[in-house]
Amino acid sequence: MRRIILLLILLSFMESFTQNEQLITLENSKISFTVFGEGTPLLIINGGPGMNSQGFSDLAKELGKTHKVITYDQRGTGKSKIDIISSKTMTLDLMLEDIETIRKHINVKEWVILGHSFGGMLASYYATKFPKRIKALILSSSGGLDVKSLSSIQITSKLTQKQRDSLSYWTNKIRRGDTSYHAKFQRGKHLAPAYLRDRSHIKRIAHRLTQVNFEINQLIFQNMNAIDLDCSNHLKSFQKPVLIIQGKQDIIPIEISQKTHRTFPNSKLKIIANSGHYGWLDQPKIYYKSISDFLKSINI
Repeated sequence: MRRIILLLILLSFMESFTQNEQLITLENSKISFTVFGEGTPLLIINGGPGMNSQGFSDLAKELGKTHKVITYDQRGTGKSKIDIISSKTMTLDLMLEDIETIRKHINVKEWVILGHSFGGMLASYYATKFPKRIKALILSSSGGLDVKSLSSIQITSKLTQKQRDSLSYWTNKIRRGDTSYHAKFQRGKHLAPAYLRDRSHIKRIAHRLTQVNFEINQLIFQNMNAIDLDCSNHLKSFQKPVLIIQGKQDIIPIEISQKTHRTFPNSKLKIIANSGHYGWLDQPKIYYKSISDFLKSINI
């Protein structure tokens, strides 16, 4: 029994040693980020917008076995607080400033960027503004390089009619004022199948979908439209190595990743069969091996 207790204490110490949560306090906001592991720094930009980084800890822990992985809560989400949420404080450019604040805070000259979903769009925008800060870019189920690409994403088309009817039912209950966790979870439970092939993860994604801040979500999309986001021309001259990875059954149309592949001159495209929007959940072995092989191929 004593051995077991000592082992548990040791494992607890190891977990706290390799996972370090930090908070940067600014004049009108706070940025929360967590560091996993040691090695070449790799920043994960999660999807959303308007969502925290909670659902990305497993991804960070796995990649943190060989790299120093950083996750962070985007402005106004999770533990990253902001005094006022408005169209002036919720912009892509300010989101890039937050990323740069983290980079400078941990004293990193350049890092690998992994952007998932909306995070892939933000990572691509970061590459247009701070290309010298990127060692390599991984775009995981990215929404694309321009705001116009979003119009081709039809999430509910992946659902059955019964799932769409249930989704509409719970969405309408929320619109009529039922903002309980139960209502949000039920809505998420009927939307989650659109994102996954492995149905065992439905509850996990449903919980994730309850966390979205729709005010921030709408403000960021409004900003993307206001600046007419289009990174394509800038990134045709981006010479750093790029991995574009997504599921064959992703909510993101394959055409978006193919267009991205054609844009980046030094890119690889990996389409994972029998996988949806979360490759590390649907096909973890293939997903992680693809990233590992890519990083090893460029000596990172």
